[in-house]
Parts: sequence; C-alpha cells; structure tokens
Amino acid sequence: MSVKRVLQYGEKSLREPSKEVHKVSRKIQELVQDLLDTMYAKNGVGLAAPQIGINYRVFVVDVSKNDEPLNPIVFINPKIIKKSGAIVAQEGCISFPEAYTDVKRYKNIMVKALDRHGRPFVMEAKDGCLLARAIQHENDHLDGILFIDHCVNRFETDEILAKHHLPPVEPDKLIDEPELSEELENKND
Repeated sequence: MSVKRVLQYGEKSLREPSKEVHKVSRKIQELVQDLLDTMYAKNGVGLAAPQIGINYRVFVVDVSKNDEPLNPIVFINPKIIKKSGAIVAQEGCISFPEAYTDVKRYKNIMVKALDRHGRPFVMEAKDGCLLARAIQHENDHLDGILFIDHCVNRFETDEILAKHHLPPVEPDKLIDEPELSEELENKND
C-alpha cells in the first residue's frame, strides 16, 4: 500500500467523529495497511484513520521496542469496556510534530475490537504501560478527541504548541475527568 499524508492539528477532520465499519472489506484491509505503512514511516506508536483523513473507526498500534520484532495490533470498531486507576504521562502525536505534554490517562484498560480479519478480540493493558496509553490515545481520535484535551496544564501546553507553530488548546474541548483528577490527587497526598 502506501504512506499517506498525516493531517496536522488544526485540520478539521481530526475533530470529526468516525463511522463504524460494517464490513472488513478489501477497502478496510487497504486502509489498515496504509495506516501501518504510514505509522512506521513516521516512527509512530499508533495511528488512527482520521489522522490520514478517513473517518472510520480503525486504528493501529505497535509498542515494540527498537530491538524487538514489529508487533502491529489492528483495532476495528474498538470499545473500551473497562478502565481504572490514573496516571500522568508525557504524550505526543504524529499530528503534532515534536510537541509533547503531560496528560491524564487511565492506568488500566480493557478493550474489545475486531482484528484485521474481522475476528473479535478482547485485550487488557495494565499499569499505565505504553500500550494502555496508546490505545486510549488512538481510540480518542475516533471520537474527534485529541491528546491535548486531556492535558494536565493548559497554559503549559499552549506554550509548547506555540513553540511548534501549532494552534493553542481549544478550551471548550478540554475534558473534565473528575475520577482521574481525584485519583491523582489522592496519590499525591
């Protein structure tokens, strides 16, 4: 397949919700391959279909390290069915070149989805590992949510975005997550 252009923060379709996939057709198979080719070409950990301008509920993730064989995981129509715990970690995004900021995420998640062949599977990711955070990050893209919407400090994030010539945080898009905030406050007590 091919490496596609990745939309940059500020482009409209990054904020649009994606449609369910009704059939894992050849077109969806090609989309999956394009996502993988593009993710690897950009040295990403994950990539969602909306990031290449295709608003379908599909994303790919590969958290393998440099010395490990590639281990791509395909998620079609994913749903996070369980979440618990809280963690703050630095995140970036291929749609925000070189910009990283601290975000709040769930520490443990369980997701159900279809694989690249249309077979259902359930996966668990725990302890705030990269996989747990990547699944949440990419799943958000399918709902038009961006990692900066979970930022710990909006003003600090605005400074980081400005340094990279990106638009500021959209205050009306910030996600209020009282359960995460409460858990993180309790950890710091």
